[in-house]
Amino acid sequence: MSPLPAGGTGSSGSAVSTSSLKRENAAATATMGGKNKQRTKGNLRPSNSGRAAELLAKEQGTVTGFIGFGTSHSDLGYVPAIQGAEDIDSVVDAEFRMVLRKLSKKDVITKLKAMQEFGTMCTERDTEAVKGVLPYWPRIFCKISLDHDRRVREATHQAFEKLILKVKKHLAPYLRSVMGHWLMAQCDTYPPAAVAAKDAFEAAFPPSKQPEAVAFCKEEITSVLQDHILKETPDTLSDPQTVPEEEREAKFHRVVTCSLLALKRVLCFLPNNELEALEEKFKSLLSQNKFWKYGKHSVPQVRSAYFELVSALCQHVPQVMKQEASKVSSSVLLNIDDSDPVVCPSLWEAVLYTLTTIEDCWLHVNAKKSVFPKLMAMVREGGRGLAAVIYPYLLPFISKLPQYITEPKLDFFKNFLTSLVTGLSTEKTKANYSECSAIISAFFECLRFIMQQNLGEEDMEQMLINEQLIPFIDRILKDPGLQHESMFNHLAETLSSWETKADGEKEAETDYNLENVLLNFWERLSEICVEKISEPDGDLRSVLSVSNLVGVLQKPRSSLKSNRKKCGKVRFADDTPEVNKENEKCMSSGGENSEGSEGVTESHNSLDLVSPLRKKYLEDLVCKLAEVSIDFVNEQKSEQHMHFLSTLLDSFSSGQVFKILLGDDQKNIDKLKSLELAQLAQKNPAVQFLYQKLVGWLNESQKKDGAFLVDMLYSALRCCDNDVERKDILDDLTKEDLKWSSLLQIIEKACSSSDKHALVTPWLKGSILGEKLVTLADCLCGKDLESTGSSESHSSEQWTLLRLAISQHVKNDYLIGEMYVGRIIAKLHETLSKTKDLSEAENGDSSVSFVCDVAHSYFSSAGRGLLMPPAEDLMLTLFQLCAQSNERNHLPDFLICKLKNTLLSAINLLVHQTASTYESTFLRLSVLWLKDQVQSSALDNTSLQVLLSAVGDLLSTLVESKDSSLLGGYIGSVMPSDSEWDRMRQSLPIQWLHRPLLEGRLSLNYECFKTDFKEQDTKILPSHLCTSSLLSKMILTVQKKKLVLENNVLEKIIAELLYSLQWCEELDNPPSFLTGFCEMLQKMNITYGNLSVFCNTDSLLELLFNRSRKNGTLWSLIIAKLILSRSISSDEVKPYYKRKESFFPLTEGNLHTIQSLCPFLSKEEKKEFSAQCIPAFLGWTKEDLCSINGAFGHLAIFNSCLQTRSVDDKQLLHGILKIIISWKKQHEDIFLFSCNLSEASPEVLGVNTEIMRFLSLFLKHCSYPLAESEWDFVMCSMLAWLETTSENQALYSVPLVQLFACVSFDLACDLSAFFDSVTPDTIGNLPVNLLSEWKEFFSKGIHSLLLPLLVTAIGENKDLSETSFQNAMLKPMCETLTYISKDQLLSHKLPVRLISSQKTNLPEYLQTLLNTLTPLLLFRARPVQIAAYHMLYKLMPELPQYDQDNLKSYGDEEEEPALSPPAALMSLLSTQEDLLENVLGCVPVGHIVTIKPLSEDFCYVLGYLLTWKLILTFFKAASSQLRALYSMYLRKTKSLNKLLYHLFRLMPENPTYGETAIEVSNKDPKTFFTEELQLSIRETATLPYHIPHLACSVYHMTLKDLPAMVRLWWNSSEKRVFNIVDRFTSKYVSNVLSFQEISSVQTSTQLFNGMTVKARATTREVMATYTIEDIVIELIIQLPSNYPLGSITVESGKRIGVAVQQWRNWMLQLSTYLTHQNGSIMEGLALWKNNVDKRFEGVEDCMICFSVIHGFNYSLPKKACRTCKKKFHSACLYKWFTSSNKSTCPLCRETFF
Repeated sequence: MSPLPAGGTGSSGSAVSTSSLKRENAAATATMGGKNKQRTKGNLRPSNSGRAAELLAKEQGTVTGFIGFGTSHSDLGYVPAIQGAEDIDSVVDAEFRMVLRKLSKKDVITKLKAMQEFGTMCTERDTEAVKGVLPYWPRIFCKISLDHDRRVREATHQAFEKLILKVKKHLAPYLRSVMGHWLMAQCDTYPPAAVAAKDAFEAAFPPSKQPEAVAFCKEEITSVLQDHILKETPDTLSDPQTVPEEEREAKFHRVVTCSLLALKRVLCFLPNNELEALEEKFKSLLSQNKFWKYGKHSVPQVRSAYFELVSALCQHVPQVMKQEASKVSSSVLLNIDDSDPVVCPSLWEAVLYTLTTIEDCWLHVNAKKSVFPKLMAMVREGGRGLAAVIYPYLLPFISKLPQYITEPKLDFFKNFLTSLVTGLSTEKTKANYSECSAIISAFFECLRFIMQQNLGEEDMEQMLINEQLIPFIDRILKDPGLQHESMFNHLAETLSSWETKADGEKEAETDYNLENVLLNFWERLSEICVEKISEPDGDLRSVLSVSNLVGVLQKPRSSLKSNRKKCGKVRFADDTPEVNKENEKCMSSGGENSEGSEGVTESHNSLDLVSPLRKKYLEDLVCKLAEVSIDFVNEQKSEQHMHFLSTLLDSFSSGQVFKILLGDDQKNIDKLKSLELAQLAQKNPAVQFLYQKLVGWLNESQKKDGAFLVDMLYSALRCCDNDVERKDILDDLTKEDLKWSSLLQIIEKACSSSDKHALVTPWLKGSILGEKLVTLADCLCGKDLESTGSSESHSSEQWTLLRLAISQHVKNDYLIGEMYVGRIIAKLHETLSKTKDLSEAENGDSSVSFVCDVAHSYFSSAGRGLLMPPAEDLMLTLFQLCAQSNERNHLPDFLICKLKNTLLSAINLLVHQTASTYESTFLRLSVLWLKDQVQSSALDNTSLQVLLSAVGDLLSTLVESKDSSLLGGYIGSVMPSDSEWDRMRQSLPIQWLHRPLLEGRLSLNYECFKTDFKEQDTKILPSHLCTSSLLSKMILTVQKKKLVLENNVLEKIIAELLYSLQWCEELDNPPSFLTGFCEMLQKMNITYGNLSVFCNTDSLLELLFNRSRKNGTLWSLIIAKLILSRSISSDEVKPYYKRKESFFPLTEGNLHTIQSLCPFLSKEEKKEFSAQCIPAFLGWTKEDLCSINGAFGHLAIFNSCLQTRSVDDKQLLHGILKIIISWKKQHEDIFLFSCNLSEASPEVLGVNTEIMRFLSLFLKHCSYPLAESEWDFVMCSMLAWLETTSENQALYSVPLVQLFACVSFDLACDLSAFFDSVTPDTIGNLPVNLLSEWKEFFSKGIHSLLLPLLVTAIGENKDLSETSFQNAMLKPMCETLTYISKDQLLSHKLPVRLISSQKTNLPEYLQTLLNTLTPLLLFRARPVQIAAYHMLYKLMPELPQYDQDNLKSYGDEEEEPALSPPAALMSLLSTQEDLLENVLGCVPVGHIVTIKPLSEDFCYVLGYLLTWKLILTFFKAASSQLRALYSMYLRKTKSLNKLLYHLFRLMPENPTYGETAIEVSNKDPKTFFTEELQLSIRETATLPYHIPHLACSVYHMTLKDLPAMVRLWWNSSEKRVFNIVDRFTSKYVSNVLSFQEISSVQTSTQLFNGMTVKARATTREVMATYTIEDIVIELIIQLPSNYPLGSITVESGKRIGVAVQQWRNWMLQLSTYLTHQNGSIMEGLALWKNNVDKRFEGVEDCMICFSVIHGFNYSLPKKACRTCKKKFHSACLYKWFTSSNKSTCPLCRETFF
């Protein structure tokens, strides 16, 4: 698409046509005034010039156009003003108008967003709408394309491209207006903006049309550009008032740069005929001095653009430039030393164009004064860091110099080349490789050019060779920093060019001259090389630089060409093209290191390939150098000369050189044993040198860097005629002469280069070397196992040699003979096998680590070939070591890590075996070993974890195998047979049955408890656990491959894992190693959830049901567990028990299956099972009653259904009860009433247990009224069974007897609960006198049996956990005892237990009871503690009265009388405090401690808190006076302080009750303070909350009953604790307590004579009104927000008939009572009233405290002064005497007697 008008016509000039004036959009109008300024009232819109124009138009009708600027200054353009909205709408779309208006804003972001929006609109809107914008676009584009912000410029060109793509050729009329700025934009200094402008240009014009488009607008373009170059200034381009100076300058420099570059683009675009039309324009430009000044401009970009334009002008309009020759010459040539990196490239281009275009340029400048000095200075300074840019121009520059300018040319060129070489010495140049290369390249190019121009001039030749080239080489050889490869290559190329020219030159004179030059060069070169080698103190680098130089010089020219980078270089006109291209293929690169990279043939022929002219000189030079070097070596053992010889021989390994090296020592070698070798040495000087000199040097060489001597060895071997000779020599050397280190270096060199390997292959594969290496392996392994005395470095070298020998492959073949590799591996295997016999320390020091390294290398590099048998044996041993724990294999961790890596590399190799039929010995043997480990070995957790980890690693690698049957076969081989599984299951200890039996989940009627954990097996895992976890791990590891295992192997594995896990779960108090086993499986993700993904659930369930129906026991529990854990739904199980009749006749399996399913069956399904049982209940014989398919089994099923409350047929239950009663009549001996259980069979025990279970469940679920005889049967049976239980205490260790005991206690407990819950409403359903019979006989009978039984039972079992099976009967026994009444307790028959040291007022029977029950609070089992608490709790209110009776004995005689609560409780508390100090003492107050349920600490804390609950209950039951005495005792012992500190470690931060989350939000949340604590024995679900809730309960009681003491403690505590207590109490307790206090006042039935009390809950106030005769006293008691910690304030209400002083006294007294008494507000008021009453009765106040009744101990004033007769409280007097240190009366000051 070309937007040019047809026929080449278009709008003339850049002004917008007048016809479009009326339609232009005022997009550039700017808003006046800031957006956020305060506006005048009523002015709703900001001021806007566009709107002003619109209003003007409306008022006047028309608006003339405003005169503005066009695209150049020469002509004015019209900017149309906004017309009425109705006019403009027809031209420009409203949205476009808005965007164009935004483009005229000053804000950069606004412009940027507007331009992006404009671009989007151009794309999205239709063409007609976009065309409407075109008349206004040129002015906007010309302005905004010069914007200061680069992002705006870039966005402008991107938007322009979108505009072009939309309007296409319709842009043509406006092209001339924008083209000048458009070309400038393409030269933008911000590359993305320039690229965007070029993209827009290419979118508008295809490449072929671009010159035509530029030609079309050429006049306008040159005008715009010329104006920018000559007329614009920073102040005309930008507004000086609004734009900062720096920004104005930057914009001006950018515009000038773009204009200069745009003009260059115009020159390049336009064809010659178009350029002629512009000649006048160019002349006018060049006539302006301002233009020429840009050559000296301060900004580099401007100078660079200027020189680019000068080059373009010289190239395209040379005739115009010639007219300005003097200006051009001086402007360009006088700036030749400009060293700005931006300017240099364009400047030197301009220099060359100037020299080419203006032939007489040197007439206008003084070369010798103005140009050359600048040039030489810059060259001497190494191009000032720009050598890479400038130096390629130097040769063209000197080639263009006319001869007269350079006279005298010898001096000029000498000076020039010397300056070049000087520039090479600067530090900057040396540090930069590219700079250095550029200078060296320029030096050789210029040298060759000068030589070519002046050949035949002897002076010049001498100067070039002797004064330039040779000193230059000498300098480079001396300075290691300059020894770049390019330098030697340039030299070799220069020589080659001269030699080629001399060979091919027809003119004899030229040939002669060149040969003279070469002869001179070689003579001088030889001198400096020999001199360099002969320096006595020369270092290694300078010596090697000579050999590098000589090595490069001997390479043929073709190889030099191929080695150099393909880069632009100067080629001289008379250079002949390269010949002998076929020589290039001789240069085959053979290996990694540069020395020795030449092939064998090339080394021999390299001198034949070089020019004959060079060959002789080079040979002479090499021989001279060799001779000098060998002298140094012989005389001084000079190592650097040996190095030199090594590199020299690598390039020149010829017999002639070796002869020179032998010198005069060419005599026979006697020490050679074989005649053939002696003859060979005689014939071949290289072999003679090898034996005579080199072997000695090799053996003397102590250093590791003796590799250069090995290079000499290879150079000597190259001179042998064939492989046989080389093999014979090396075999001979291997036998004795060579050390291990030398052998290692020879083999390493062979591996690094294919040429060197080819030389020694027969020797490497031969038997001599192979046997030597096998011997070495034997020696290393044997020696290191016996002792580690050898030197570390020496043995390390030998191991490296072994590793290299067996692991290095060349062309997929072993380096040495395969047979020897196998023998070495066998030796390694032998070493590893012995590690088990050594200790860990010995293994750490032994050769195992080296063996691992060698084996790892072997397996890693073995390729895809088949493994040899010794390698498979080695793999098995590696696997065994990796799969055993440290205790067994005695290896340190770092070695095990190495072994693992080695094994994995071996298995990886095995997996990628090429032969599919290959059967691995390793896999077969590892299976057998694994089975033996898990089934026969004694594994602990650590060993099993290591084994599983190793198998996981093995299988993870095997998964990569392409052979899918490999994994399935491996797992199938490890899988045990069914009989093996059975054997492992039977060997599992049977204690797991305890819990299911006790919980009634399974029923048993035979004794099967034989096996038990043996003491010595405390860590050994049963084989079933090991095998199931191993196979599960294997299944999980191979999950990537979707394996299909035959014969339900996968389901069987999962079933066995479930069996193992269920066994662990059912154990009570499992040993730590079993809990560790389960945790380990969790960590390793071996869980049913992870495994079930891979198996078919139906198949698994079928398998489990079949096993459950067949064997019962754990298999049945597994199904229940799966349903319970929601792993499978109960619907999935239904198909397996659809046919209920199939379960009958009952077997143990069927019975257990039904029992396990019961909790998940629907009511209908349970009814069906019950229906199957009912007919069977009738008509059984005595034997049938006890069998599984008889009464025992059917009753067990019935009980399981009843347990889940699903049998609601009351008549049916009643019927079964009648049947059981009938059994009693028919077969009474079956019922174990008051008998010896040792004679009872397990079957009879079983049926009794089920009958007792039925009776318990019957009581819970049946509300059917029973006859008196039926009740008698139930209660008498219960008591008889209890008697049996208590008489057979010795047999509790037998599980079925223990179960019998538990169930009999349960029955007693359920009966107790039943009668305890009888209410007046329900008593009518019971027979008359039943309740009284229960209380007087049965209940008494129960507790008279159980209380002594509890004491004896726990006396035998000290500290047994409640979860242990032996203590199972404690739970039901203790729960039954919680129902004991106070009277039954007091009438106990316990043996007397009194302690002589105890002070007590209690009678003997009560003290015995206390001394017996109190220690139970410390018992290790929770049920015992709770039962003891419940029994003691009933006694506590009875105890204070005994102290009250003896109160008079605690008189006023003591200073601070104190009385201990019951001594038994306090001595227990003291023990508990010590235990609690160990548990909680180290924890800061406020840090919450979580006590693990049922742990030892749990029992300590529980006992401690229960003891305090009892003490507080006791305290509450006491009178005020007793409380004062008790609280004084607690204060003295500081027990309460300890309690409070402990409580703030035990109470949770947020004591919210568990159900609160469900509560409605507007209710007060339930907390541990609002909810009563239920201390249940059987309920264990809430155990985690027991301690926190109990702690909160105790804190609540303490605050309620001992507020004064808590307040005292709180006020004396440190600040941190003070704040914690205050915050917690205020938030959670104060409201509860305040509410309770106010409620107790409101509901109080206490009546005061003469005093009324009222309470207001909302304001927390209590109002007391005291009235006596005419006196009325009203007091208001205000509770604080942190009650009871804060002080209670007492305010006055009404006061009638009381003096102010007396009034204040009474208020103070009430305040004192409320603050210091440990009781409720009502008790405080009662005290105060008593005090006031006494006052009115005439009792005088104590004159110390001004109160009748004492504030703390509530005593009256009794101690009277004998002088003044005043009475005082004894406590007040005691305080007076101690504080004043006097014993005088406070009133009369007489001595107080």
